[in-house]
Amino acid sequence: MTIAMTTTRAPGLWALAWRRLRADRIAMAALGVVAAFLLMVLLSATGLVAGDWEEEVAVNYAPPTFIGADAQTRALAAAQLPRETPPNAFDPLAAELAELKAQVRASHPATPKASTLPFGADKWGHDIVKKTIKGGETSIVVGLVAAFVAVALGTLFGALSGFFGGLVDDLFNWFYSIFTSIPSILMILTVAAVLQQKGVMTIVLILGLTGWTGPYRLMRAEYIKHKAREYVMAADAIGASPWRRMFGHILPNVSHVALVQMSILVVGFIKAEVILSFLGFGVPVGVVSWGSMLNEAQNELILGKWWQLAAAASAMALLVTAFSLFADALRDALDPKLK
Repeated sequence: MTIAMTTTRAPGLWALAWRRLRADRIAMAALGVVAAFLLMVLLSATGLVAGDWEEEVAVNYAPPTFIGADAQTRALAAAQLPRETPPNAFDPLAAELAELKAQVRASHPATPKASTLPFGADKWGHDIVKKTIKGGETSIVVGLVAAFVAVALGTLFGALSGFFGGLVDDLFNWFYSIFTSIPSILMILTVAAVLQQKGVMTIVLILGLTGWTGPYRLMRAEYIKHKAREYVMAADAIGASPWRRMFGHILPNVSHVALVQMSILVVGFIKAEVILSFLGFGVPVGVVSWGSMLNEAQNELILGKWWQLAAAASAMALLVTAFSLFADALRDALDPKLK
């Protein structure tokens, strides 16, 4: 008589974390908002959404539709319609010029500009909704890529410092002390002033090279703790190299710390990009971001044109709040002490 034995495999760390996240309704709602923003970035990058944001589809400072256009805005929209001008009888080239104008109008037909848009227009007549979507593409890409660079540097430096110790640890701690002794915003502005260049890649380098200190401190502590664990000592006994023990054995067990740090840094770097663009160290002319929109909106607000400020600030506040809530829930879900 044989007895069948059934074994059940215990769920892993990520399965337990996902189970905790699904039980948290606020975390899932925040994840849905973040996923919607990421989908918006993907569609904007491929040109399926807001690819024509630079077209002047409305009059200058066209108000939102729910406010309605005043008489002055409607008059401005009517004045920009094409009109036929009678030829000058005393001009010998009047007939040729009239024929040339007719050919230009036939090849490039003028379209009347709208007096209102769903959420208004800026001073150039650009749709604020499309401009906000395109600006979100720049800000979110900067936040994600810069956070990845910072976490990658912090993880590498923390692994080397915590695993080897000694002079290597002293060297990295010396760099860490230098970077943390200077306020972060002053360090960011200093690096921006040294580079003297504008662009998305420049902002990524600025934020990535100045934001690695937080992940470094946590990853160094994790590597100091894990290098004395039994599984690492067993890997050393069977001849595993230091690099294999660092990145093949310890890193998978501390990767949740790096993931949580990246989710936190994305929020901070999006706000930092807004500050840099607002101060003039951000994206160059011709590239729109939430920071550049806020920079333009400070002059528009004096004229009573508040819709660009409201659109950029609302989009940024929604994303930052959702990302913060998701990061907090992810930190709790990945905490092994919570049951």
